[in-house]
Amino acid sequence: MDESSDLIQQRIRKLDALREDGIDPYPNDFRVTHTSEDLHATFDSVSDEELKSVGETFCLAGRIMAIRDFGKASFIQVQDRKGRIQAYLQRDTVGDTAFQFFKTFDIGDFIGFEGKIFRTKTRELTLQVQRFRLLVKSLRPLPEKWHGLTDIEARYRQRYLDLIANPKVKEIFLTRIKSIQRIRDFFAQRDFMEVETPMLHPIPGGATAKPFKTHHNALDMELYMRVAPELFLKRLVIGGLERVFEINRCFRNEGISTQHNPEFTMLEFYQSYATYEEMMKMTEELLCSMVKDIHGGLRLTYQGTEIDFTPPWKRVLYKEALLGYGKVAPDVLKETSRAIELAKSLGLELKRGTSRGKVLDDLFKELVEPHLVQPTFVTHYPTEVSPLSRRNGSDPEVVDRFELFIAGREIANGFSELNDPVDQRERFVRQLKERADEADAILNLDEDFLRALEFGMPPTAGEGIGIDRWIMLLTDAPSIRDVIFFPLLRMEK
Repeated sequence: MDESSDLIQQRIRKLDALREDGIDPYPNDFRVTHTSEDLHATFDSVSDEELKSVGETFCLAGRIMAIRDFGKASFIQVQDRKGRIQAYLQRDTVGDTAFQFFKTFDIGDFIGFEGKIFRTKTRELTLQVQRFRLLVKSLRPLPEKWHGLTDIEARYRQRYLDLIANPKVKEIFLTRIKSIQRIRDFFAQRDFMEVETPMLHPIPGGATAKPFKTHHNALDMELYMRVAPELFLKRLVIGGLERVFEINRCFRNEGISTQHNPEFTMLEFYQSYATYEEMMKMTEELLCSMVKDIHGGLRLTYQGTEIDFTPPWKRVLYKEALLGYGKVAPDVLKETSRAIELAKSLGLELKRGTSRGKVLDDLFKELVEPHLVQPTFVTHYPTEVSPLSRRNGSDPEVVDRFELFIAGREIANGFSELNDPVDQRERFVRQLKERADEADAILNLDEDFLRALEFGMPPTAGEGIGIDRWIMLLTDAPSIRDVIFFPLLRMEK
């Protein structure tokens, strides 16, 4: 039996002894009045003399993170949802029986305690404990030297331990939570309605991605986890909800990397009587406000590189980006054979019958995206790779669409929506023909969406923003797994 198992057995024996003595090791009747943050905010700047005049007692609770035993007294560090505070247990104050009981406590146990505030000789704000209770007996010891662990996968698998031991990790997720609330406030102030649309779709749509497939027994029908909420949100616009947004999960049965998780969070929003130009302006306003909230200004450092969010952000045409950043020859943009030749020379895998637009898109990802470090809007994508976007009025080969890139990765995708049902049907049909040779392709036409479009959708613009990638930038996280509480991992063997 290893050392960890020995410690677990010791704690189980303590648990049994507590129950034999009639002590409930898991009570649920202790109530707190304050948090560690409350006490620090109120008393950190108060003088020692003023502290002595504070007659109030405070009830706190949390997990014991450290114990320093001095024989007849002990100092403990207690961690609650807001941080840590020191507590001081003295035998003469709590009584000999209670103090001996405390000697059985372990690091990791939850304690509820009440006492008065004071400051130690080392100037640390501390609670002099008058009464305390065991609230939870922890049966597993917290890992020692947790900060020194090199197995990052263990941190992802046991995120609860990561959160307990690493305050910086908790700060990342607090930033995520606050940021999502900031998004909700932003759209509420602009008269958008937050909605929820289905996770289970009879036909996958709204993005070109491989879906997860499942089966509904009662209806005896195949269903797909949604790859994007777009087509259902547009149905709501058709129904008269002119400004809508949704923050929710999407699922794509594809690869896993530092930028991809099969389950991820997407913000999508739609505004009637708006264009992609207004979406770009709104995106600048939203993201700049969040950078200011988190970083106090319009600059942040991501993985050693300073990113400047000062608007207006750079805008570049899709083709100009290929010519400029990608150093692509002009004939590659015009001749499919030349585009394919260049893609193959770069080792890119191409499917049979791939259109020039899709080859150019592969070239764009390979040659252009890594150079788009500062916030950059790339506009006017090929119509061939934008089946839901409105054609540009001057050039029908491109659409009124943009993608936002920051730190070499796509953060947002938006466009003026295609609301011509005839054009939309033709593009859906063409898309299905192009995918006919794919082994796992789902070749169903979304007739219900087309029917809805035939009733008339007002001129509309919409956009999707990848929340996880955005939070990576805000928190300087190198991997998407660092900003998702429980990223998908292989099962443990």
